Amino acid sequence: MPFEEIDPLIGTSFWIEVQGIVLASFAECSGISAETEIQEYSEGGRNDVVYKLPVRTKYSNISLRRGWTTSNQLWSWYQEVIDGLIRPRDCSIVMCSNHGQSPGEELARLNVAQAFPVKWQGPDLRVESNGAAIETLELAHLGFRPG
Repeated sequence: MPFEEIDPLIGTSFWIEVQGIVLASFAECSGISAETEIQEYSEGGRNDVVYKLPVRTKYSNISLRRGWTTSNQLWSWYQEVIDGLIRPRDCSIVMCSNHGQSPGEELARLNVAQAFPVKWQGPDLRVESNGAAIETLELAHLGFRPG
């Protein structure tokens, strides 16, 4: 089978869906990583090798940053966690084309299992700054898969 060259996606536009509903467009998404622990096993009589066996995979929290808006949907979701009502929700981080359409043509999707907010950070407010006010939401989850 010949090698097929595939151009990487340019991460210029994406949004998050929570249980199939487009919730928000974001300026930054980080922390999409997974790491599998290993256990080393030395077999008696074999001094030339140490086996490495996979144990469990851990997923880091996903951090989402966007311009602060008048919508309180993200804060409301986090407020439920503060109040002890933790309702994990399946989410998707969707990469889209950035051709002026809203939200744009879907190019790729990462399905995140059973996510819930564990941290919300509001913007730094400064009179002398004319940059966008940014809010951050951090999500814990049970894993992700391309979709």
